[in-house]
Amino acid sequence: MLSPSEVVDLQLNAYNSKNIEGFMKYWHPEAEYYSHPNALLLKGVEEIRKRHIERFQEPELFGKLMSRVQIDDRVIDHEVVTRSFPEGRGSVEVICIYEVKNEKITKAWFIMGNKKIDGELNRTMERKDGHLTN
Repeated sequence: MLSPSEVVDLQLNAYNSKNIEGFMKYWHPEAEYYSHPNALLLKGVEEIRKRHIERFQEPELFGKLMSRVQIDDRVIDHEVVTRSFPEGRGSVEVICIYEVKNEKITKAWFIMGNKKIDGELNRTMERKDGHLTN
């Protein structure tokens, strides 16, 4: 039997491979997908599948695991997700909290950081008297 951490790791690997079938394999049919703390965004595998089929079209998509903690049936990941935003390639820090039961993700909560577009800092900063300013 897979541990909750192993389930989350396998779904992250499928996410990074943009393998929708491999990704969906680890979600419970009635899974709930939240913006933390309680804003329900998606319910059930069909809604989760639809969102990720679209997301998997992004050429730059990749979730880099920074750290992981497991407490009982909960897995908490800190990830930096690279995406293809309308403004260009960028990233966002994400805290992902997964509840895993019987080798399936039953609930997931996401805390999203601010979007960072690659090179944006360099474009908005200039040197003045040896100091970087806006």
